[in-house]
Amino acid sequence: MIPNLKIIFLFVWLLQCGGGNVDVQQKPPIQVALLKEGTSIPCKVIFPYMPKYTKFSICYYWINSLDQKTSIYTRLENVAIPSGEENKTAALSYDYRIMPLENTSSTGTYYCKVKWNDIQKMGKGVFILVRDTGYINTSYWLQILITLTVLLAVLSITATALLLWKRKVLCPRRSQPNILKVETQLPSASPPPPPPPPVYDSLDVQQVDIYSSLENKTNNPSHRKNPPGKTPKKQETLEESSDTLYENI
Repeated sequence: MIPNLKIIFLFVWLLQCGGGNVDVQQKPPIQVALLKEGTSIPCKVIFPYMPKYTKFSICYYWINSLDQKTSIYTRLENVAIPSGEENKTAALSYDYRIMPLENTSSTGTYYCKVKWNDIQKMGKGVFILVRDTGYINTSYWLQILITLTVLLAVLSITATALLLWKRKVLCPRRSQPNILKVETQLPSASPPPPPPPPVYDSLDVQQVDIYSSLENKTNNPSHRKNPPGKTPKKQETLEESSDTLYENI
């Protein structure tokens, strides 16, 4: 009987020891915060649902670059055990929100320490970097640049189209005087018409006829004795030839 009782007590003790595992976790290990903005100190408490571990205190503090410790906040917690969750492990988050940071000297490591009656656990800490300005979103400026480029391209295309349209409208009016000049100069540029036949050729022919008629008249005495009311045929031909000569001249 005695060995059996020892085994039972050992089993109960193991259960208590196994259920008595507690821990404090702080993740992520690094954060970046901006001035005038708040941030949170992460703190996750792991403990068993047992009356001994449901009551604890949490202390938040930070250590600056000069290794100076500053207490921030302390709180007491009394967790109620849910029905059916006895001796089970619980993991509850108790993050603490820091008010907006005033200057960059707030940079440092922030810790979370949990204290039970006979146990004390402290997290590994979170390093918070406080900056004046944060990351500038370059995509916003890229969108502005693309918009300006598109607007400039549209304006240049519109201006080119207007210039071409004005040139098409004004060029015909400017070219009309040139067209008239060309039209007026075209007749002068055309080759001159062929000269009329020389007058002297016709004069020579007519002179030959006149001289031949005169010789015949001198040689033929009958023409001299003709009555004044009648004119011989040769005289008529002579007058006709003289008329044609004057006309040719």
